[in-house]
Amino acid sequence: MLTVFAFLLAIGVLVTFHELGHYWVAKLCGVRVLRFSIGFGSPLFRFKPRETEWVICPIPLGGYVKMLDEREGYVDPEERPRAFNNQHVLKRIAIVAAGPLANLLLAVLLYWGVIAQGVPQLKPLIGTVVAQTPAAAAGFRDGDRVVSVAGRAVSSWQEIRLALVDAAMSGDVIPVRVQNASGAAAERRIDAARFGDKAVQALQQGDPGFSPARFLPAVGVVEPGGVAAKAGLKPGDKLLSVGGQPLSSWEAWVQQVRNSPGKDLQIRIERDGKPMQLSLRPQAVTQYDEVVGRIGVAPLPDAAWNDKLSFMVHYGVFGALQQAAVKTGDTAWMSLKFLGNMLIGHASLNNLSGPLTIANVAGQTAREGLTPYLEFLALISISIGILNLLPIPVLDGGHLMYYVAELVRGKPVSERAQMLGQKIGFILLASLMAFAMLNDFSRLFGG
Repeated sequence: MLTVFAFLLAIGVLVTFHELGHYWVAKLCGVRVLRFSIGFGSPLFRFKPRETEWVICPIPLGGYVKMLDEREGYVDPEERPRAFNNQHVLKRIAIVAAGPLANLLLAVLLYWGVIAQGVPQLKPLIGTVVAQTPAAAAGFRDGDRVVSVAGRAVSSWQEIRLALVDAAMSGDVIPVRVQNASGAAAERRIDAARFGDKAVQALQQGDPGFSPARFLPAVGVVEPGGVAAKAGLKPGDKLLSVGGQPLSSWEAWVQQVRNSPGKDLQIRIERDGKPMQLSLRPQAVTQYDEVVGRIGVAPLPDAAWNDKLSFMVHYGVFGALQQAAVKTGDTAWMSLKFLGNMLIGHASLNNLSGPLTIANVAGQTAREGLTPYLEFLALISISIGILNLLPIPVLDGGHLMYYVAELVRGKPVSERAQMLGQKIGFILLASLMAFAMLNDFSRLFGG
């Protein structure tokens, strides 16, 4: 129920702010607004205090502002100066652009609210390097401090991820400067292409195979019905040895399991201070085009290391606003770059998300607290703003494309050309939505 509520609240806030952008600028330009609608379908609620009817409809996947327009019906002669189609092209551009720009402004305000409270950050220290990943092949080690990514200096894990995502869009090998535990400098080169499409996709999401977290050689979570559960492993079990070989780290345990798909393993553990012997056979699964072993356990976090990683950054009111604007700009630029790379085949369409994934994430962030939920709202608001600015007919960006063409040509684009563009735009948008929905089903239901 929380997921549904969080999703509907998110859509309601984001759509309302978008349409208010169109509404406010239309009123400033002297255009009569006939209807302001949140949602589609038969109205559930109507309110008309003056000349604008305010409506809430049952289908919450959008909204619209209906303005007086001679192309849509008869307009009284005295009202024609207030019709949208009779406005100067620069006014029409301002009205149409106001919706997406309102979403970007909303993102700045949301980030501002989050950043003004103080921002928890993680130091750019590598806690874990996963075996047989691009990071492991590049030579990263636990305890490395990341100094720069593709020449871009970083001071936190958030900056590392942003820099990795940005650099990954080029499709090239990514140079990363580090300092090891003794302070010596070195350069590592991440080449995800060697590991297949899944590794490239993970890198495009900021994951080359290392993370800030560090784990103890002990079981934290056991997957119900998995290999480990059937063998008798329980949360809290300390891992001592595999096949008579002592284990000094969680990574060593993972390596043993990954290298033993379908093979019997004799393991020695400690439970409540008492040693025990267990036997299990890792399930064979395919990862990065390679068959590896899996047993269904997660590690116990190293609390002392994780506490060492955390620090808080505080900004003043205006400093927080500046940081919010920068973060919104960076995220918007990355979104545009990602879309561009999808068009030329450098980024996978599997990264597209639809309403089911958005609803799922809305519920997850709402459970985590107000701050994660506000950050989620900001991210989706940026996505809506960028998507609507794309030059695709039926979107705001498509109308802006027509108006810019009108400025250049000195006359409007013909209705026939606009109608053709609308049809092409609808087909393109419907195709993208269908693909995003397929991705949603694949992620959420394992298809």
